[in-house]
Amino acid sequence: MDITSEQALVDAVKGAGGPVAVQGGGTRGVPAGGTVLSVAGLIGISLYEPGAMTVVAKAGTPVAEIEAALAKENQRLAFEPMDHRALLGSKGTPTIGGVMAANVSGPRRISVGAARDFLLGVRYVDGRGTVVKNGGRVMKNVTGYDLVKLMAGSFGTLGVLSEVSIKVLPRPETQATLVLHGLDDVRGVAAMANALGSPFEVTGAAHDPAAQNTMLRIEGFETSVTYRIDKLRTLLSATGAEIDVQGAADSDRLWAQTRDVAAFQGKPGDVWRVSCKPSDGPALAARSGAQAWFYDWAGGLIWLLANAGHDLR
Repeated sequence: MDITSEQALVDAVKGAGGPVAVQGGGTRGVPAGGTVLSVAGLIGISLYEPGAMTVVAKAGTPVAEIEAALAKENQRLAFEPMDHRALLGSKGTPTIGGVMAANVSGPRRISVGAARDFLLGVRYVDGRGTVVKNGGRVMKNVTGYDLVKLMAGSFGTLGVLSEVSIKVLPRPETQATLVLHGLDDVRGVAAMANALGSPFEVTGAAHDPAAQNTMLRIEGFETSVTYRIDKLRTLLSATGAEIDVQGAADSDRLWAQTRDVAAFQGKPGDVWRVSCKPSDGPALAARSGAQAWFYDWAGGLIWLLANAGHDLR
């Protein structure tokens, strides 16, 4: 069932004779039972105020459309949502409603927070077909139950999103990535913890065991990035690793690949996404029985590639 207006969404929910499976762009690869209720037709940016750093959009609006509008004003979705399509072999178009319903957050989560931290307000239709509005268009405007945060990450089980209001942030002038070569998992996670504990504002920290590369991203004004990269290099020189720096263009590509788990794309097997205490990550990955793994969020997020049907230990 295709929905093109909030009233049509209300009517569809009220008229449902059984379970419904809410779908936006269909890119997340999560099968669900019930009649498919597609909100991909709920499209359009309702309001964009660059000065207030706020954008309001219908749930089915493509993420790419929002990102293009923000780029014109030198702004961005700071939580850099992942694009699941290449990893999961899915098609369709990622939508902002799907991003918020699944709380999809990328490598920058360690510095700015998750997608739910940028969600200011929502409109959704609950299971009785009632339109519910919660939150608004500015921070700290919620009294009573904060349903906004509850809806983020609920995967459509508590209601069908029809509109979201999101805080956006300025796009930095430049970025660079410090890469440490030759560290094993334990030393790589320790280096990331050391970097995050420094005053140099790391916005991405990932470790690739296959290449033994530990990657640390710095963003901001060019002079500040240069200064902080040099200081971070000095701080981490004690690791004994060979260190080099990736400039803005290479850094941007590197973190897009990290965000979308490019290392596992097209490979046979099951992909597991595991959240854990960073210091526990190396031991957890080693005993998992997986073919390969990759650390993001300074070790707090592990992507594992296991044999098909294999249960992790």
